[in-house]
Amino acid sequence: MKLQDVIRRFERNLKKPLPGREGQILMAPEPLDEARFYTKEPKGAKRGAVLILFYPNKNGVAIPFIKRPVYRGAHSGQVSFPGGKWEENDESLETTAVRETYEEIGINMEKVKVFGQLSKLFIPPSNFVVAPYLGFIDEKPQFQPDPREVKRVIECEFSYLIDKNIKKRKVMNFRDDLKMDVPYYDIDEEMVWGATAMMLSELMLVWDRV
Repeated sequence: MKLQDVIRRFERNLKKPLPGREGQILMAPEPLDEARFYTKEPKGAKRGAVLILFYPNKNGVAIPFIKRPVYRGAHSGQVSFPGGKWEENDESLETTAVRETYEEIGINMEKVKVFGQLSKLFIPPSNFVVAPYLGFIDEKPQFQPDPREVKRVIECEFSYLIDKNIKKRKVMNFRDDLKMDVPYYDIDEEMVWGATAMMLSELMLVWDRV
């Protein structure tokens, strides 16, 4: 699988309407929180963006995820795409996605080519509406993670994501005795769930289009 072929297929399939909720819901924790599915920006919500970055490696094509360090916050220790909060000097949310990727894992911003966007998703625990962007870089990056924001970079083969057997489920316990049935992707012995899994689910639904 070559990078150019992957990008070409996504560009073709992104010409059709995005799956949106249809793709996101496949990996949404249950009971469902309908507020997650972006139809109208919730009042007072913060804006953010992430970058799903494709790059070539020795086995074909890969995507980086980041594991957050443990901190006092809604997404402590979780695995996500690089990204973060929109800043006033950002020209657009696309700019936010690329800038945050540079700040978190040291990707050269000038080498990133953005070619598409998935559906926005509301994340209630942190009150963010997040826009996922798709981009690529022509060479394998030399990651330079910021230890304040990234515990480690997880390089995932794109071919691995195509394997349906990486989807699993488990019951998770949260505060106030809340239990949820959580679908997740098992990636490099990490549990990729929640908003990141929902974005990834939409991505793969776009990929699977004939």
